[in-house]
Amino acid sequence: MKANRFKKAGRKINILKKFKKIAVFAFIFLNIMVMYIFIDAHAISSIFPLKQVVFIGNTHLTDDELKILAGINLNESLIAISNKQLSQNLLKSPWIKSVSVRKELPETLALTIEEAAPFALLDMNGHLFLVDERGKLLEELEGDSIPFLPVITGDPFKEREGFSEALNLARLMNDKGFSSEMDCIEINVRKPHELSVTMDGTVVKIGSGKYEEKLKRLVELEEEIKDREISVDYIDLRFEDKAIVKPITGEEVVK
Repeated sequence: MKANRFKKAGRKINILKKFKKIAVFAFIFLNIMVMYIFIDAHAISSIFPLKQVVFIGNTHLTDDELKILAGINLNESLIAISNKQLSQNLLKSPWIKSVSVRKELPETLALTIEEAAPFALLDMNGHLFLVDERGKLLEELEGDSIPFLPVITGDPFKEREGFSEALNLARLMNDKGFSSEMDCIEINVRKPHELSVTMDGTVVKIGSGKYEEKLKRLVELEEEIKDREISVDYIDLRFEDKAIVKPITGEEVVK
């Protein structure tokens, strides 16, 4: 019985010794791996340091503004820079529609930027904003220097459907050359059926839909109004089979 006990105790001691050896080996191995990773990361960070950043396609945002938005630091390793993270950082700006990142070893980072184009001005509660063709707010304008663009007046957050229709109308008016021919175009956002546009002082009640047909009818009416020298209060194009011209003085003329 005593011999069996001694044998069992001896086995336990051997197992403990083996376990200690394994633990020591694992500890040494982990330390070596940590040192290797540290040395390797340090080596990578010094390979191909960034010396030059080139931006292509930006017109509104400056190179310095883009560097700040992207979070780019000179002398950072080109290999360590994440293309995905750079793109995500830049796309946070409403002015940027898309980004293409290219690394040109040994020291150059090239970024091709597609910027959003100002499409119209939004006059919302007395504040002017540049918006793109989707109605996305680009930035608020300050001061008196305002580039000519169609003005959409209203609150897109309260009248979403009316604002969407106003964008459709503005897009068509741009395509048909109204924006370049007139000094002032203001589209008033209300309910879609109440949509109206003021062009160089003339109010046109245009309603929703069939904008191309209505604008064509408006051009024809303008020629007749000019020939007859009528001072117009408003023109109503909301009806499919007729147009109403209301002179400043006198009764309505139905065409």
